[in-house]
Amino acid sequence: MKTYKSYLFDLDGTVYHGNEPIVSAIHFITKLANSHIPYGFVTNNSTRSPEQVAKRLNGMGLLAEPWQIMTSSVATASYLQAKMPHSALYVIGEEGLFEALAAFAQTEDKPDAVVIGLDRAITHEKLSKAARFVANGAALIATNPDAMITTESGLVVGNGALVAAVAYATKTEPIVIGKPGAAIVEAAIKQLKLDPRHTVFVGDNYDTDLLAGIHAGIDTIHVQTGITTDLSAYKIQPTYSIPSLDDWPI
Repeated sequence: MKTYKSYLFDLDGTVYHGNEPIVSAIHFITKLANSHIPYGFVTNNSTRSPEQVAKRLNGMGLLAEPWQIMTSSVATASYLQAKMPHSALYVIGEEGLFEALAAFAQTEDKPDAVVIGLDRAITHEKLSKAARFVANGAALIATNPDAMITTESGLVVGNGALVAAVAYATKTEPIVIGKPGAAIVEAAIKQLKLDPRHTVFVGDNYDTDLLAGIHAGIDTIHVQTGITTDLSAYKIQPTYSIPSLDDWPI
């Protein structure tokens, strides 16, 4: 097994299940903190700010600061700053996304880009405006492509479904920032000043977490504590697969 100098972690299914922490992950990340080994967290959630995510992790007994959190909203802001720094935006989303994009002008008069994050108060009017702007030439940017997400009440429609409505209506391919794309992982590596050659991504879901690491060109550790338990159907395998983080030495 390779020794890594830094770690990136998925959250749900890797660090916790809903409101229940995964004990092996808590113990492992605590060891990293005590050993002064850099680590961060990568989440497709666009509704929460890094401060809110860090507070939740703190409540589970983890040492986590907002600067260690890469949400899909923050990654979207990073992408826009690099690719479209002076763009005016039409934004669909919630608090976490609007906070991340506060430095950008927002308009309903010929925006340069439409940015869509999960909006649990979505309306036909919002989607129609987004579609009109995209049809008139605005770029379509998705914070993440999650079709469904798990909540305490069960599965609910995710951001990917909202983006798909606008993409289908306008026959436009969206720019996707979150997992399984590489952009969110690359943004985390840049923000935490990590060396990708010595960084590993730890996750439970092959189709999002592990593919994000693979697409970003870094090593991956599959933990069998969440969604994906059988890897036999996948052509590209993660670097390692382990039952839990109890089975990984620092």
